[in-house]
Amino acid sequence: MTQAVVSELDERVPGRRWTVRLDAVDRSSTTVRVSCSRPACAEQRLPTAAAGRAAAVAHLKAHLSAAPEPRPGVYCACRADGCQGHLPATDRPGRTEPWRCGGPIVLAVLADREGRWWRVLECCARCAAATPGARTAGRASAPRPGGRPAPAAAGAPRFSDHQAAPGPVPAPRTARVRRRKPLPKIAQRIIPYDLRPLTLRDELVELGNLFRSYQEREEPDLELLADLHSRKASAFVAWADATGDIRLRLEAQRAEQAAEAARLQHQHRTGGIAGDGPAVDRLLSAPAQWEHARAVLAHVADNAPLPGPEARLLVLMLTLRTAHTGTGNLVGQDLVMLGLTDPGELVERLTDCGWLGLSGTVADLLVSRPENATPITVPSLVPRDGERPFTFGRKMRPKLSGWAQRVVSEKKLRKSKAPAGTRLLALTLASRTDAAGRLGPEGRGITLDTLTAHVPVGPEELEQAADRLTATGWLTDAVLTDTHLTGQLAERVLPLTCPFAPGRS
Repeated sequence: MTQAVVSELDERVPGRRWTVRLDAVDRSSTTVRVSCSRPACAEQRLPTAAAGRAAAVAHLKAHLSAAPEPRPGVYCACRADGCQGHLPATDRPGRTEPWRCGGPIVLAVLADREGRWWRVLECCARCAAATPGARTAGRASAPRPGGRPAPAAAGAPRFSDHQAAPGPVPAPRTARVRRRKPLPKIAQRIIPYDLRPLTLRDELVELGNLFRSYQEREEPDLELLADLHSRKASAFVAWADATGDIRLRLEAQRAEQAAEAARLQHQHRTGGIAGDGPAVDRLLSAPAQWEHARAVLAHVADNAPLPGPEARLLVLMLTLRTAHTGTGNLVGQDLVMLGLTDPGELVERLTDCGWLGLSGTVADLLVSRPENATPITVPSLVPRDGERPFTFGRKMRPKLSGWAQRVVSEKKLRKSKAPAGTRLLALTLASRTDAAGRLGPEGRGITLDTLTAHVPVGPEELEQAADRLTATGWLTDAVLTDTHLTGQLAERVLPLTCPFAPGRS
């Protein structure tokens, strides 16, 4: 008896299985490929994924319609696919008994969640029930005496070219997307739901929305921005008091500083600190930009490798060209516009002392054009260990460089062939005025020590440079004493000025 049962099991054959796949043909197009694991099926190519998915489902349905009904005496085809039932007992916690197939043989249809493949398995009903997402398309008839299968019951699916179509092919399962209500934020900080008092929380939520709305404006409103920053400073102080977070108080201080800077910038744009006089549309429009310009001038005054006004002017322009990373590009015209006596000789002196590095020769630099600019390097400006000599960012550097270029190559200075000392003095004066264009903080004048530090010339040359600026219409009412230079910059050069903030020197 036992030998007969073993013989019967050995004669059983594995269940049938086939897969219809949907794959992209290549990355450069939307064309997809529909393929079937049955060797008689030819590959199909469709223009879109939607068309390919419809063709794949139709192909699978055609197979189910033409296939014979499941055979009652076969092994489960799911065994090779890691069926949930056939997994080893060690992989299924709580399972103590070996899996045993059971029930009639069925055709189970499975689909990928993303709709990339559809698979048909001939397996037992118990394995089909244990497989997530499986749907039964037909089952084997109970064997009749004599080994012949019983006829199908009325309404049961039959699988042949002349019978009713099988049940529906399961659609691809999609993962459930949970959408959460966004948390209210201000300055990248989440506003807690339990923050009390409620008036404070409502103020923070409203301010966050107002700041986001302001960022979407096409035109800036500096007065509105200053008010928003003031409200933010007050709200963050109250938030710090309610939670004891010192970081919120520091954020409030930064907001107050931003409000002050926005008001100052608004006053400069609309007619000066006192609110009178003409509005000035400056090339550098923000107080932070003015401070950065003065910082570069001071750095060059303290670290110039060669003496003389021509070397100082060239070093200044090269510093502005390479200030952020220590590297940049230069063309011959950049040197010609500075009005230097012998720019090639100055470049050679800077390379010989190691301050400047060129990718080619000096002759190549002098004849280079924008389409073949010469890369240059200033080693002292290359960041080391994350430290940079200047605090401004990558986008600020070209603004400062463009401002300096506009000043030293201003039309009347260029036509009068002003020497390097005069152009350096023009840069120094433009960076040290009040909002109305008067020299020095609050119009008190610029000290002689500051002038000689930025313009390396003697007293006589300095007086001649001031006279040249007066003759070219840059400067009016100039008075040079033993301690100060006072005067007023002309209205036409006010857009090039970088005023001091009130109370600063």
